[in-house]
Amino acid sequence: MRLLVSIAATVLSVTALVGCDGADKATGPDPDKAADALASALESGDFADVAFTGEQTPDLVAADYAEVVDGMGDLEPTVTAGGVSERGGTATATLAWVWPVADDEWSYTTDVKLTKADDEWQTTWSRALVEPSLRKATVLDITPIGGPRGLILGNHGDVLVTEREVTRFGIDRSQVSAARAGESARRLAQLVDIDPGAYAKRVEAAGDKAFVEAITLRKEDVPLRLARGYDGIKGAVAVPDRLPLAPDRGFALPILGSVGEVTAEMIKDHPDRYQVGDEAGLSGLQARYDEQLQGVDGAVVNAVASDGMERELYRVDGQPGKPLELTLDLQRQQAAEAALAKVGPASALVAVRPSDGAILAAANGPGTDGYNFATYGQAAPGSTFKTVSSLALLRAGLKPSSVVPCTSRIVVDGKPFENYDDYPSGALGDIPLSTAVANSCNTAFISQAGKVKAGALADAAASLGLGIDHDLGFPAYFGQVPTPKSDTEAAADLIGQGGILASPMAMATVMASIQSGTTVVPRLIRSVKVSVPEDAPPLGAGEAAGLRQMLRGVVTSGSGRGLLDLPGPPAIAKTGTAEFEKNGKTLTHAWMVAAQGDLAVAVYVDEGASGSGTAGPILEQFLRAAR
Repeated sequence: MRLLVSIAATVLSVTALVGCDGADKATGPDPDKAADALASALESGDFADVAFTGEQTPDLVAADYAEVVDGMGDLEPTVTAGGVSERGGTATATLAWVWPVADDEWSYTTDVKLTKADDEWQTTWSRALVEPSLRKATVLDITPIGGPRGLILGNHGDVLVTEREVTRFGIDRSQVSAARAGESARRLAQLVDIDPGAYAKRVEAAGDKAFVEAITLRKEDVPLRLARGYDGIKGAVAVPDRLPLAPDRGFALPILGSVGEVTAEMIKDHPDRYQVGDEAGLSGLQARYDEQLQGVDGAVVNAVASDGMERELYRVDGQPGKPLELTLDLQRQQAAEAALAKVGPASALVAVRPSDGAILAAANGPGTDGYNFATYGQAAPGSTFKTVSSLALLRAGLKPSSVVPCTSRIVVDGKPFENYDDYPSGALGDIPLSTAVANSCNTAFISQAGKVKAGALADAAASLGLGIDHDLGFPAYFGQVPTPKSDTEAAADLIGQGGILASPMAMATVMASIQSGTTVVPRLIRSVKVSVPEDAPPLGAGEAAGLRQMLRGVVTSGSGRGLLDLPGPPAIAKTGTAEFEKNGKTLTHAWMVAAQGDLAVAVYVDEGASGSGTAGPILEQFLRAAR
């Protein structure tokens, strides 16, 4: 009996002891909670709820942690504690880190040791808790890696726009005192030929470490006086860089557009896409297709020692933007711009491939002041529109051989119409329609106005690709053939004046349609599909053949004789002028359109003497160079 009592007492005593240890553990400090508190502090930067060993305090740790992660910018990590194991008065835990780097995640783990003291778990702080390879004086730093901008490609895949070397000239405020910054800015501004006062204000208002750009030039365009002179200006620096650029400074600039630092307005309109300092398309196709062309930035995370030495920890390479494929032909575009290079007034040249409507050249002369006359200009086409009027007359029953009266003068509702000043007198009288086209007899066309029914001229224009709008993916003007308001305007319409307007692109399209024998719709952006509208009356093969026959006569015996000796297939053409008023004076637009083989061209000069004399040599130069 005593033995049983003794065993029971012993079991009770052991049970009591076990129950006491369990109660102590349940009410004692929990290392899991301590690890979770540390993880939360590493996310927020607030270490008030974390206990540290020795003389470390939450404030001191917070300051040291801030120094470590300051180079990570606005990035915030996600930190999760786990794998806590306790052994006696110590415990270990694993911290899982995830940083959002570019469009990726940088993830890794660090280990933390906890020590139980004064009824709490304390952490020993070191920078290795942030990243396991960090030492006492090492910090994290992230640097963006720009995703290359997408290429702009042309005909045959030629690279039209890619990154090319440039030099940025400006004032580095860290290298010049505030007192001398304005003087340096004015000297540099004079050297690069920009407004000295405006630039000086920008420099003086900038921060002490700012670089204030004055001008960016292609590396090959930096003048010798600038290359030698900037170095003598206190604080002036030349920074090498790369920018998406065409082969030369003016290459298709009004159409391709430019790339530069985003404006305040762009940031306001698209805050989720642009930030201060970003570069984006500012005009032209670069702006319209900026989202496609923009590369996706990457980044590199480095461990940076106190001596500035960097050690790469993680990298996400930038991804290039998607290329924009165009139909522009490098050689023909350069030939077009060379042909326009010395033309003073606004001018443009557009070349279209009749077989598929591809725009091979769309050049604007220096007199356009950056405006895109080539595809979006709007002007009366003058006698080049007789291509359309001739089709309307063929549909009205006339033939190239039909006789029409070419008089020196014709009056419609009291409005006199005459031929151009140097019209050949030997070509007056009753002449075939083909001769009227070759010599561009205004009165002959106007005499047939009664045979052109309402809407017939607009239908003829539509058959040749003029007057019906299309979304081509870039600014394009197809012209207009409005219903005439009077007989006088109807007469003027037949000779390309009155209410008729067209762009050089539209007139090149007219010639492309005549050459191909079917309605052509021009295209520049390969990804944009185009088609002939259903409401455009089809162009008949016989109609096109009749037009080509008459337009060949312009070259063999009319105002386009300058093209007669062109090598290659026979050319067809039409010249034209259109009167307009400017500053109280009557001036003329000069036009010439032509086609040869699989190439149709329109040349426009805003102010010229005549189509053959002003536009003709430009067109001839282009055709000879563009073979």
